[in-house]
Amino acid sequence: MNQDEYFSVNTGLTINVEPLGGDEHLPDELDFIKEIPPLFRVASECSGLEESADRSLAGFGKDESKALLAYLAAQNSKINLLLSFVLSQQDDPAIRYTTETFGASKLTYLSGTPFIVGNSVRVKLFLDHPPAAIYCYAEVSNCEAKDDKFEVTLRYNRLQEEDRDLLIRAALNIQQKLLRQRAQQRTDA
Repeated sequence: MNQDEYFSVNTGLTINVEPLGGDEHLPDELDFIKEIPPLFRVASECSGLEESADRSLAGFGKDESKALLAYLAAQNSKINLLLSFVLSQQDDPAIRYTTETFGASKLTYLSGTPFIVGNSVRVKLFLDHPPAAIYCYAEVSNCEAKDDKFEVTLRYNRLQEEDRDLLIRAALNIQQKLLRQRAQQRTDA
């Protein structure tokens, strides 16, 4: 699938964006995989395991299994809370931004300073649902003045496929919430 085929959603995710230093270069695929911090690998694996378990449990629905499902859901919630807390420790306030939009191929955010188009940056994305953090690299593909800030667009150029899948699931989750809210508003009106 071409990267341009992914859709973006308007929502505020916490991200860290760190421009590469003058002596740093975009790593090749192998070096990138080696560079990913262990906590980000664990978060990605946990999200993948959770999705697999959700599919397995979808077949349950009988009355005798409801207690088991409730127990497993509670355990999963506890693990997700702990994972979210640990991941939040990786957030660096000095390079923190909030996305305007994000998707599986790019994101946009507002910055107080301009970024140079074509430069590479190191990015950490912190997802709420599924609770995860993604470590990747991106290229500044656009930077436009917007009021007193700069709207920066980043296009991912080093991103694991599992993490791209996480971004797709997160975007779909947000889209589903928006659709439910619209349906509820129509019902209430």
